[in-house]
Amino acid sequence: MSQFDNVSVVKKANVYFDGKCVSHSIQFADGTKKSVGVILPATLTFNTGAPEIMEGVAGSCRVRLKGPNGEMSEWKTYGAGESYNVPGNSSFDIEVSGEPYHYVCHFG
Repeated sequence: MSQFDNVSVVKKANVYFDGKCVSHSIQFADGTKKSVGVILPATLTFNTGAPEIMEGVAGSCRVRLKGPNGEMSEWKTYGAGESYNVPGNSSFDIEVSGEPYHYVCHFG
């Protein structure tokens, strides 16, 4: 799904699999962290501590963010080649239908 050429990877860890989402975290020598993964057709809720940038590699999904007072935003659709920001200390829903959604996630 993704290939990193000429990059020193210092840690491959935190494989996450729950039957609907597979995610593998990678830490690079410069301290940056990324996850690559696949979400199968489903609607999932994630909580995040650090801000994230999700980049679609293949497939598409709909995303809605939970606001500070618990209200949910409108669904927005993202496809391959598009990215979206998830603020730190937040919750968000991802809905995938049809083909699996492949992504790269940058933690900031």
